[in-house]
Amino acid sequence: MKNTLFIIMLSLLIGCKETTAQKEKQSEKQNKKVNGAKLHFAKMEANALKEPYRGIETENGKIENLFPIHSTGVSTKPMEDAANSFLNSLTSTQKNRILFDIDDNEWRKWCNVDNGIYVRQGVPLKEMTNEQKKTAFLLMQSSLSAKGLQLSKDIMKTDQTLRELNNGSTDFDEELYFFTIMGTPSQTTPWGWQIDGHHLVINYFVLGDQIVMSPVFMGGEPIITTTGKYKGNTLFQDEQNIGLQFMQSLTKEEQEQAVIKETKARNDALTEANKDNVTLNFQGLKASKLSDKKKKELLNLAFEYVRNIKDPHSQIKMEEVESHIDDTWFSWIGERTNDAVFYYRIHSPVILIEFDHQGAIGVHSSEPGPTRNHIHTVVRTPNGNDYGKDLLYQHKEKHHKY
Repeated sequence: MKNTLFIIMLSLLIGCKETTAQKEKQSEKQNKKVNGAKLHFAKMEANALKEPYRGIETENGKIENLFPIHSTGVSTKPMEDAANSFLNSLTSTQKNRILFDIDDNEWRKWCNVDNGIYVRQGVPLKEMTNEQKKTAFLLMQSSLSAKGLQLSKDIMKTDQTLRELNNGSTDFDEELYFFTIMGTPSQTTPWGWQIDGHHLVINYFVLGDQIVMSPVFMGGEPIITTTGKYKGNTLFQDEQNIGLQFMQSLTKEEQEQAVIKETKARNDALTEANKDNVTLNFQGLKASKLSDKKKKELLNLAFEYVRNIKDPHSQIKMEEVESHIDDTWFSWIGERTNDAVFYYRIHSPVILIEFDHQGAIGVHSSEPGPTRNHIHTVVRTPNGNDYGKDLLYQHKEKHHKY
């Protein structure tokens, strides 16, 4: 009997040691994976910042004089006041972390990956008091439309869902969204703000009564939340469905021109983080070949993204987009069935929009390849005016040239 008990206890002890060793080995493997990812993204950022900013261009180079400094007649005073209220709510230590010069490279250091593999600047919502959070959201509210603000909040919610689906991983947190302010909020001198976090990045530049809201990265996984705290939270259905409906409504010949690749087997977005200087030629279907009705439908699709900006600045941007409609191109990757996964791009001299169904990452899936449950979108201002860079250059030429 004693021998039997001894054997059982010895077996349990060995089993515990094996389990502990297995856990340690698994943990070590996971740490190597995370550290490798950290190095990868750090290297990507470093390489990107070695290049002076030039913006998204075709192989023909930058188109000049697209973004003149002028009066829009739309006051940005509410944004200035909201930014100052936010700054006044912060401690001196927080201000030191949040404030950067107007032309600091911090603008370009955003990244659309989770916090476990990327270290962000500024102060996250998680470290703010309730009053500070309130003023941070009021800054966003002063700059974004009701749709843009709600979409931003709904994107943040998906990180809580990912946390629930990934054993409480602290890499995912609905309040790990970091705020920075560049320059000094003003009616006359350039300034701006940035929010940077997993699946939500907004760069917002202000000069006088002009604004530039780009680059904007908005994504989400899961797209439709079916469990947990935010069950029912849903993202990007209009951007997805209106894009597909537009493609399906084209003639067979127009569809053939739009398609740049028949099969979607991977992630296809080209202008996400660290892609400020991409050379990207126009591809697909040129809008000048469309009927007036179809041109309007394409503009309506673009408006789904532009209307995240607070009106009337969104209307001003749409007037700019419409003025270049005949030089706008629509391209497509993937099938066109009602349940298809796909990528589309709207590309003109003054706007670049990408929509992409991505592969599953945070929501585990048995099916390989892109899924409707993980979406990335990007909005850029080509020809050198992301981050308001072209406007900033003109301002400096006029006021600070010696």
